Amino acid sequence: MFREADFMKTALEWKKYYSSPEFKNRYLYSGNDLGVSCTDQGTSFKLWSPSADSVALNLYHGGSGQNRYESIPMEKEEKGVWSWQSAENMHGVYYDFTLEIEGRTVRSADPYAKACGINGRRSMAVDLRRTDPEGWEADCAPAKGKEQFIYEIHVKEFSWDVSGGFPEEYRGKYKAFTCCDTTLYNDGIHPTGLSYLKDLGVTHVQIMPAYDYGSVDEAGKDTEFNWGYDPVNYNVPEGSYSTDPEHGEVRIREMKEMIHSLHEQGFRVIMDVVYNHTYVLDSWFQRTAPWYFYRVFDDGRVSNGSACGNDVASEREMCAKYILESVLYWTEEYHVDGFRFDLMGLLDVDLMNRIRRALDERYGRGEKILFGEPWSADETAMEGDAVPALKTNIGLLDENIGMFCDDTRDAVKGSALKIHKPGFINGAEDKENDIINGVSAWNAAGVKAPSQIITYVSAHDNQTLWDKLSETMPEAGEEERLRLNRMAAALYMTCQGTIFFLSGEEFARTKDGLEDSFNAPIALNRLDWEKAWENRELVEYYKGLIALRSQLPGLCDKSAKAATRIHHVVKEENAISFLVDNRPENGRTHWQTLKVVYNSSRTPRTVSLEGDGWNVLCDGMDSRLWEKEHPAQDGIRVAPQSVLILGKTEEESTWRKRAV
Repeated sequence: MFREADFMKTALEWKKYYSSPEFKNRYLYSGNDLGVSCTDQGTSFKLWSPSADSVALNLYHGGSGQNRYESIPMEKEEKGVWSWQSAENMHGVYYDFTLEIEGRTVRSADPYAKACGINGRRSMAVDLRRTDPEGWEADCAPAKGKEQFIYEIHVKEFSWDVSGGFPEEYRGKYKAFTCCDTTLYNDGIHPTGLSYLKDLGVTHVQIMPAYDYGSVDEAGKDTEFNWGYDPVNYNVPEGSYSTDPEHGEVRIREMKEMIHSLHEQGFRVIMDVVYNHTYVLDSWFQRTAPWYFYRVFDDGRVSNGSACGNDVASEREMCAKYILESVLYWTEEYHVDGFRFDLMGLLDVDLMNRIRRALDERYGRGEKILFGEPWSADETAMEGDAVPALKTNIGLLDENIGMFCDDTRDAVKGSALKIHKPGFINGAEDKENDIINGVSAWNAAGVKAPSQIITYVSAHDNQTLWDKLSETMPEAGEEERLRLNRMAAALYMTCQGTIFFLSGEEFARTKDGLEDSFNAPIALNRLDWEKAWENRELVEYYKGLIALRSQLPGLCDKSAKAATRIHHVVKEENAISFLVDNRPENGRTHWQTLKVVYNSSRTPRTVSLEGDGWNVLCDGMDSRLWEKEHPAQDGIRVAPQSVLILGKTEEESTWRKRAV
């Protein structure tokens, strides 16, 4: 166990040492071969531990228990790297290190490990080619559509409930995602799982943390649950989602099978990553390079901007190098299509831009989606000239680094942190200006382009949308809450930015009002597939909205000039209307102009229309009106607590004249 008193240097002395030119000249390693390389040509072990006086490599037959069968002194190379090589392919051999640092003996797993034993306490040498499932070489992401719809899923939540119809042995596991034809209680009629998601129209599946985390015992009961924001081994899949956590190669193969299946079914895969803190301060980082990977205030306090006990020092070069290489590893080895960064505001701007550049160089500009939470839980002790990737610094970030827009979220439904406080749709006053800003992706607030904005109203944090509506409108019946749910969906899906929503939002998912369910029972957190069919009318409303938005380039535009498409904004108490230039950059669209009206009051409104040729595309009850002609006349009625979307078809000659 790590204790500061075990070392001769204090945390502040270590900090000063790492900041010195001497340390940087002697120990910054530029190679990309740390960890284990294991092939038929042999096996190489390399560990960066610049302060170690000696390092021994310990070998084991299993991932837990058992005494080591061999301990091998490692050689100290340049730049603080310790190494040992074998001519053998050591796939399946487990290992850890014994280090001597300032007279203290430390046992540590490998921070650079790509495989591990149960609960991640012992690393494993892995020949990664032996973990590739059938068809992996040909695996690739589906082509990008006209719009991105991101659906947030937890591996265990997705398939745990018996209503999903998943094989019992796959429930809560990676393997559940390989089941492509599941139905409600296996009735053969009502799709669940991937079939349901495909029918819904989402394009990207965001997997909540699936690297190896410490808050669930992989040897414990399957009912154990946690969201997983507790990193232990950053480059290893979580074992509790595997059918066999005892053998390190199984979790790798099964996670690849999950991703392969998602790709085959037409989804891109986003990985939720947590580089801002580790599960505990007593980490493999700390055991191999004391205090290098963590921030410390000048008064000696451990930085805790994460509210999880520590902050990772992303601004230090070897830490930045680790994070960058980790991101690239997940894209290269697991074919991940994008990343959601937890508490991105604790990472520095330079690192985030470096990651963006590296992904663009390898895969093409913007091919891999990148976004995160532009905030922190508290102050952090970032060093030097580093600038945090907070939303106040959005102008310093690449335009293809997105941020969750809490301002739009709170404007629509009310503050996520103040559960009793409503928003525009549920009775709050003076929210109209924020809603208008949300429509144009906060262009007036210095946002470079809608590509920087993740537009949403619910995520895993805080209350579900349904629970928020229930909390803020206790007097409302179910019919009114369903109406407000539809309004919320139609409102944020008519804002510019990238669309994101929590799994189950579309069928009024509830967690019984619990604000944060990170370690609540799986019985509360699981997706209730039966509810998806009980509220199928709401699901159909979401489906129609997704299908409609995909046809609206004026809203899907992610360019810097997108905000100019929004014009003729009219603001009244509890009501907003605006026009959208819906002409595409290339080609044609059926509706050259859109008119969108938000009415949050409990009384209907009438709206004036500019000229003829308007059709109703969506109202408060039906999001598929666009499939047939529904002509609209001047003075059209807008129902209470609803969104009205109209489209105008202009004559070709008029359209061509305007296009010129």
